Amino acid sequence: MLILGIESSCDDTAAAVLENTQLRSNVLSSQDTIHNTFGGVVPELASRQHLQAICPIVQLALEKAGVTLEEIDLIAATRGPGLIGSLLVGFSYAKTLAYTLKIPLVGVDHMAGHILSIFLEKNQPEFPYIALIVSGGTTSLFLVKNHQDHKLLGRTRDDAAGEAFDKVAKLLGLPYPGGPHVSLKASEGDSKYIQFPRAWLADNSLDFSFSGLKTAVLNHCNQQKQKESMVQINNVCASFQEAVVDVLVEKTLNAASRYNIDTIVIGGGVSSNKRLRHVFEKRCTVNNLLFYAPEPVFCTDNAAMIALAGYHAFKINGASSLDIDVYSRPQYR
Repeated sequence: MLILGIESSCDDTAAAVLENTQLRSNVLSSQDTIHNTFGGVVPELASRQHLQAICPIVQLALEKAGVTLEEIDLIAATRGPGLIGSLLVGFSYAKTLAYTLKIPLVGVDHMAGHILSIFLEKNQPEFPYIALIVSGGTTSLFLVKNHQDHKLLGRTRDDAAGEAFDKVAKLLGLPYPGGPHVSLKASEGDSKYIQFPRAWLADNSLDFSFSGLKTAVLNHCNQQKQKESMVQINNVCASFQEAVVDVLVEKTLNAASRYNIDTIVIGGGVSSNKRLRHVFEKRCTVNNLLFYAPEPVFCTDNAAMIALAGYHAFKINGASSLDIDVYSRPQYR
């Protein structure tokens, strides 16, 4: 089975072709240079850019895979969550292809794509596992029992971790997207320079909160400016990053212990953070847990994971109706 995957949930237009679960092509058109001017994603600009990029990107994915549209057996497209304007471009395009070419369509939840992205790698986990999905749009913990059964254990109550990275980068004058730039500065800083707060919330809570941490960084910078002291950007980044990593790792390990699971998987854009991976590897080794992380190319938004999730959804539930629509908010409850 040849699956065409289409992803347009935020600011990247992506397409991929899988042969069953084997990757044939995976291409992406980034909008970073467009949104960098504004320090964040501008929804209207994002959707307009998707309109320009969707046809060339899909065609490029087909060419790299060495196939034509007529050979495609299944189309899998992101349905949500995400920016409505962006989602509509990719999903409407996918529905049009499915209708005109009489190809079955599967609407894929973006989170399911991240949860299953580890199966694009050769080294794959066994079910069940705990999945931490952490990006600019979400920070969530799941108990993953199989390709379709994903139980939400906890989610962010305010800013997602990636969103906090972007906001801290902006107040420090670093470019967008902020995560890689904060991480780079952090690698040259002292993580013990400032003891920023960790929001553990209520006892045994698996939810997350990073709004207070972001505010703590802002307050520190303002205090330094009032004292006419230079803000130690490297040290601030290192201390901020360590606070985020501490909470992400600790809550994920707590979830594994509570549900008696010995395997942890991470996904989403922030999961490519080197410090996060290092701490996870160290803590999992100490606690006799198996740890899996996709290659960075499969951590950020990509169509390969959408095609893969769509393949498994189609095998279990069949094709989606062409009447379904996109959605902006997470569907997991």
